[in-house]
Amino acid sequence: MVAPGFLANPEVRRWLNGVEPAWTMLDFDSFNGLRHEPSASNRTIRLEPTLTTTELSGSAITRNALVLLRRAVETDGLKLTATGNLSRAVVDEMCEIFEWPDYAKDEFFQFHKVINEPDFLPLHFVHVLVKATKLVRTHRGKLVPTRLGKGIVVKEQYGALQAALFHLALWHVNLGYFDRRPLDFWPQSDVGIVLWSLSASANDWLDRETLTRLCTVPVIGILESTWDLGSSAMEARILRPLMWFGLLESRSERRSATEFIERRLYQKAPLFDRFVKFNVQIDGPDIRH
Repeated sequence: MVAPGFLANPEVRRWLNGVEPAWTMLDFDSFNGLRHEPSASNRTIRLEPTLTTTELSGSAITRNALVLLRRAVETDGLKLTATGNLSRAVVDEMCEIFEWPDYAKDEFFQFHKVINEPDFLPLHFVHVLVKATKLVRTHRGKLVPTRLGKGIVVKEQYGALQAALFHLALWHVNLGYFDRRPLDFWPQSDVGIVLWSLSASANDWLDRETLTRLCTVPVIGILESTWDLGSSAMEARILRPLMWFGLLESRSERRSATEFIERRLYQKAPLFDRFVKFNVQIDGPDIRH
């Protein structure tokens, strides 16, 4: 649990700005259970691996991971560069095939005449995940499917694929790699707590600032930042990836008639509660999702 008096700290109260974090409702054992990844011994949080293609239709990551896996199976491997990235020919092909939420391809191509894999975030993100889950491996200059990867494609185990990719992405892959913000593993270090807090809080459209304060446990780097580094990291490392996995929906909203910068709002998608399950206690009674 957080240190006694944590929420009474003036810096914490200033940062919260009147918001009471959702996780303060959890009892001690549930809070600590959510600090550990899903496993056979930790039933506080679990992922549902048996969902159907229809239920997972909103998951861009699972859908495009299958695109990449199928292409690797069909071609006996996808060509790699000397640095281990997919070749430009493969990248060009995937740029045409991949569909990704809130990703304007036309604008992207205006600024990138020559596209390498790291330039195309959707492909680079999926490549990192399928490699981390050992669905593919490098062999003689190609990205080839492993026996596990081929089995996923042949048996159409889409629910298992979503669960495996999600588990690795949220608990084992440092998503800070993709944004380079100076926060190391935050807020992934408490991702179970963040997920439960989102399940309890994101039933209506809320902005990233409010969701950050409702769902995360702030650390020194967040409290001492001269700008809202926490909300920026929360959006890049949690909210957007959850949207890519189909667990959150988003929309833009202009702040006022005189402001031109739009803010992004988020709420739970139906898939959230079907896919992520919790067994926690709040003030005594068992709360199950």
